[in-house]
Amino acid sequence: EQITGYYPAAVKIFNQTHRVTCNDNLVIEQPYSNGIWYDVGNVDGVFTNNWIEGVGFTNTEVNKNQVWPSQNGFFFEISKGAVCVGNVFVNCDHGVMILNSSNVSVYNNTFVNSLAVIGRNERSAQGDHFGWHPSTGPDVHERIGHIFVNNLLMGDENYTRPLMYVWQPNLLCESVTDQPLKEFDNNIFVKNSSTQNSPIVYWSPTKGENCQATFNNLDDMKKALPQFSKRSEYYENYNGPLFKGIQLNNFELLKEFSGAFNGVELPSSINKLFKKPVNFVGAYPPID
Repeated sequence: EQITGYYPAAVKIFNQTHRVTCNDNLVIEQPYSNGIWYDVGNVDGVFTNNWIEGVGFTNTEVNKNQVWPSQNGFFFEISKGAVCVGNVFVNCDHGVMILNSSNVSVYNNTFVNSLAVIGRNERSAQGDHFGWHPSTGPDVHERIGHIFVNNLLMGDENYTRPLMYVWQPNLLCESVTDQPLKEFDNNIFVKNSSTQNSPIVYWSPTKGENCQATFNNLDDMKKALPQFSKRSEYYENYNGPLFKGIQLNNFELLKEFSGAFNGVELPSSINKLFKKPVNFVGAYPPID
């Protein structure tokens, strides 16, 4: 119905909650809204085994200057600490958006035509029109500590956007130089088409113009950011074995896919939530 303002999300978790768990939920058909939104001052959220589909649109151009307006499947904003593991995001504007937050661990999720976003900007309690909002989360220099590991990100032949977007505005180039992620590895990127005009990653901060860079392949990314993606892989123009049945939205990973077991062992605290073997990528253990 394109009603805005009244319905900001399918579920909104608001204002300084602790340890709120969203597990085993289905969120679909939210083209003009968000999926599940943890907003302002939340601590140690748990987001597991959810299916999020059709949040926003995937055919709009990605803005390099800011990450909103947008619709987000899992939206974690101005908050401290969360685990996002074992979820599936299908045809979402942003599958995940972590904004002005710290210490979010994103493990073993499957993204299909859904951009994964980690962003931060200059917003702080000083001079903000909602001054108490940013004061409940990490300050500008504290928006670090994220982990993005063992994820499977796939774009089909009609998907022309990047698969991953790490963002900060250029006005923070000199003042905020620490990387927002402390781990970024063992991820698999797949595109069914060539990426000649379709990058796989936007990233900042880097040494590029406006401290932002566009990467069309992982080799260039590894040169610019050697601490990341040493064991990640990219499958360009790939149409081989991958999912059990993508036409039927069955995103179980096939053992035939050569990157299926590219995962790394999970920390015990994460494995207790995931409760599955730990040497694979994406949300599902590989099958025959």
